[in-house]
Amino acid sequence: MQEHPDGPDRQHRRPDGVDDTTVEALGALSKALETTERARGRLYDFHQMTGTADFQLERAADLLEEAGHPEWAEKIRSEIIGRNVIPGHWTFQIVERYDDTYYGPFRELEATCTRELAHGRRHLYEAELKEQRRTRGRPGHAAGPPATDEE
Repeated sequence: MQEHPDGPDRQHRRPDGVDDTTVEALGALSKALETTERARGRLYDFHQMTGTADFQLERAADLLEEAGHPEWAEKIRSEIIGRNVIPGHWTFQIVERYDDTYYGPFRELEATCTRELAHGRRHLYEAELKEQRRTRGRPGHAAGPPATDEE
């Protein structure tokens, strides 16, 4: 991809015939997907933190048993360790259902919409914002990364 001498590369320039409202709509769609990406990350946080807590509970049970409180150790082991977080589900199953039911279809829809309405050119809204906000000719304000021999 060759850098345009005074603007974004071809992949970040609006294709002919794509109007302002479409670019703004695609920007809003992309932002919604980014928010969903963050929500998905929170689900992975939830998944990993719950798993960590389960192993920490095991340590607490072991220490309670060692301290002479086997009834409390057994209560933790039988009532909490390994328990479903919602009926029938461990956290990995929640993540899988979210991916299959919401996240995956959303990603596919966003990609298809971008492909069909903007010839697959992503982040047009942001690229145009960058062009409006950067100061041409100033260090740190280039339209894109410098060309490399690998391009």
